[in-house]
Amino acid sequence: MKTFEEKWTAWLDGQLSDRELAEFEASLPDKAAAKTEKAEAKKLGVLLKRELGPQSLLNAEFFNYQIRERIARLREAPAWQAREPGSTWWTIRRLLWTGTASLAVFLVMAIFVMRDKNPAEQSQYLTQILNARVDPVVSPNATISMFETKEDRVTVLWTEGLQSLPADYAAK
Repeated sequence: MKTFEEKWTAWLDGQLSDRELAEFEASLPDKAAAKTEKAEAKKLGVLLKRELGPQSLLNAEFFNYQIRERIARLREAPAWQAREPGSTWWTIRRLLWTGTASLAVFLVMAIFVMRDKNPAEQSQYLTQILNARVDPVVSPNATISMFETKEDRVTVLWTEGLQSLPADYAAK
């Protein structure tokens, strides 16, 4: 069974059935005063709906509302989840994968570049010294020394006191 306050509210809103309405109005001590109060309550309801209805938010207010909501969500989130989803900071996992991929690309490129060179070939810059002698008349104090290493494939011709290159110098 409804309390008096529930019946009163239903009567103000016009939600009582015919039998309940007759019973409720019969229980009122002053029916005229109650009808006046009902009319005033309806006026007040219309006034409140008109004045306190949902307000449309301006763009700036909506933006501020979104910012406040995001701040509230970040305050509630644990510290490890506080990072924004669209953040530009790289995670450790992303750095690890990028470094691994970079090393793999480097190794593949190095293998392809080094594969083209055959270390057993002679260099195109290697020359043989055919004649190395000094004319004692032109350069009496000149000496020529030759040093050759097989493992490095280098030959060095060391000259001291040579004033000019001899005419019979030849390289092949």
